[in-house]
Amino acid sequence: MTHCILIGAPVDEGQRRLGCLMGPAAYRVAGLSRTLGDLGHTVEDRGDVTPRAPGNETCANPAVHHLPEMLAWTEALRSAMANALPDGMPIIMGGDHSLALGTVAGVAQHAAKLGRPQFVIWLDAHSDFHTVETTTSGNLHGTPMAYAAGRPGFDPFPPFPAPIPGENICMFGIRSVDPAEHAAMQETEIAVNDMRVLDEQGIVAPLRAFLNRVREANGLLHVSLDVDFLDPSIAPAVGTTVPGGTTFREAHLVMELLHESGLVTSLDLVELNPFLDDRGRTAKLMVDLVGSLMGRKVFDRPTRSY
Repeated sequence: MTHCILIGAPVDEGQRRLGCLMGPAAYRVAGLSRTLGDLGHTVEDRGDVTPRAPGNETCANPAVHHLPEMLAWTEALRSAMANALPDGMPIIMGGDHSLALGTVAGVAQHAAKLGRPQFVIWLDAHSDFHTVETTTSGNLHGTPMAYAAGRPGFDPFPPFPAPIPGENICMFGIRSVDPAEHAAMQETEIAVNDMRVLDEQGIVAPLRAFLNRVREANGLLHVSLDVDFLDPSIAPAVGTTVPGGTTFREAHLVMELLHESGLVTSLDLVELNPFLDDRGRTAKLMVDLVGSLMGRKVFDRPTRSY
């Protein structure tokens, strides 16, 4: 069994639609701790991270907003993740996806300390491969993977600790990438399993191929799960809906395969906006998916009231 460390990250500054700061509370109300405990895991809730007061940092790109706040969040979450990993499996309850600027930095720092390679699977509709310099929206939730991969253009963020090689990154379920991001990713070895790939090859083959690489390298695996990985018809509580996402069963299959691999060492849950939800439907589904990631079998699925 696993010691699960819950960490709230009420980050709302990485995009412009308010509400993701309520995510950690929604996961607690939806029974994340109880679900993990019922599966036999021990659970420690370390509460919500509180960043330092923002400074007055600026950058050359006038589109970027909330830069000082995001620098403070990145610093705080990197520390929280690096401190939690020696004690168990941290589960970050977000918060928008900009939180991964800090969480992935924390896991990379920990992996480097252990002398093991860090791997990331990015379950998301978007590649999030812009930089501080290239973003036109100014929304820093669209930058974490570029930061983790060591792309230049992130001043005044500190250098990413031990940038993650492209072959150690798997983007899964991608279906919304702008031309600049696409061009940048083509210069890397990142495995981009977009929905076309999944439609043609299915879920299992590309995911198992990536997991085999993690196992052969004795790597640590960080999973970053965005609500918009799911089709908005089943998960409406997200401000960045993109039609054509994974179905209920496809998403659970991904989680079950990740569990069976025994490789997952940390997890982000991001972009849940309870203000946009329907009677907690999306929060409950995300908690249910964590249950599958942590060992719940398909025949243990609870009956729902919707």
